[in-house]
Amino acid sequence: MSLLGVSDLHVTFSGRGGVARAVDGVDLSMRPGEILALVGESGCGKTTLARTIVGLQRPAAGSVSLRGEPLRYDRRALRAHRREVQMVFQDPTGALNARQTIYEAVAEGLRIQGVPGSEEQLVAEALSRAGLRPPERFFARYPYEISGGQRQRVIIAGAMVLSPSLLVADEPVSSLDASVRGEILALMLRLVRETEVAILVVTHDLGLAWNVADRVAVMYLGRIVEQGSTEDVLTAPRHPYTRALLSVVPEIAHVAPQVLVGEAPDPTRIPAGCRFHPRCPLVASGEAARLGIEERCRAEDLALAPVADAADLLVACHAVAGAVVPA
Repeated sequence: MSLLGVSDLHVTFSGRGGVARAVDGVDLSMRPGEILALVGESGCGKTTLARTIVGLQRPAAGSVSLRGEPLRYDRRALRAHRREVQMVFQDPTGALNARQTIYEAVAEGLRIQGVPGSEEQLVAEALSRAGLRPPERFFARYPYEISGGQRQRVIIAGAMVLSPSLLVADEPVSSLDASVRGEILALMLRLVRETEVAILVVTHDLGLAWNVADRVAVMYLGRIVEQGSTEDVLTAPRHPYTRALLSVVPEIAHVAPQVLVGEAPDPTRIPAGCRFHPRCPLVASGEAARLGIEERCRAEDLALAPVADAADLLVACHAVAGAVVPA
């Protein structure tokens, strides 16, 4: 059964540089209790997609649905959606109000949603589940009185106190020391086991995706270009963009180093054809011409399509349509 459904989603922003197509036709789904890593460079649209899934950003077209029910944008519907779909922000210090105690920060969601029951008990249970024990010791403390790792645990407690079905975690450990990162990742894995909450992890770190995700979706310039199980995507990547990202990750690199050519992605100037072709190593090296696909790369856009020898893998690349990308 599908928990989250994203269908042909488009999000645009207008500015002096023109219209930025930040999310440009994304399809995505998640099951209960699943961890999906959404990976890509800065500026690829992954945070905009995450905010749209939570309901913080309204799409220009397409839909977000939860258990088959499309998200509506009236106040009551958004309130109900945000009880089910909670966001864990990148910077716990910025996400917490310095004037609120830890108790108030965690209880805020309960009050907004009008959750019945003992508020103190629910707050204590959420803090304890997040590893802040005994929870009463943190009730009267302020964010500046605890460590960065503890602040991130407070953010997670504030999200989990509402018993959501989906957490959207935007770079959840990027601001933490290496010694604390493992603890927070272990906490997230434990929450999935204990509560069956699904987690969408937004990250540029393929090493993090390797350690926690069941599936990986690779995003480039507003679109998903490769999607499948973590093992399929990160041990045998087919899209040249995924291969380039993976080649610079020391702990899991097993492909030859690849340098992306051309300019960084600009969502106001999406090229014709495959949007990756101006930076693609296959085009730059002449390999695309040798394979007889260069003209298609430059002229024909390509949607995600199944790969013949990997049942659950989807790739949007002309070189993969019937052939494996060369090593």
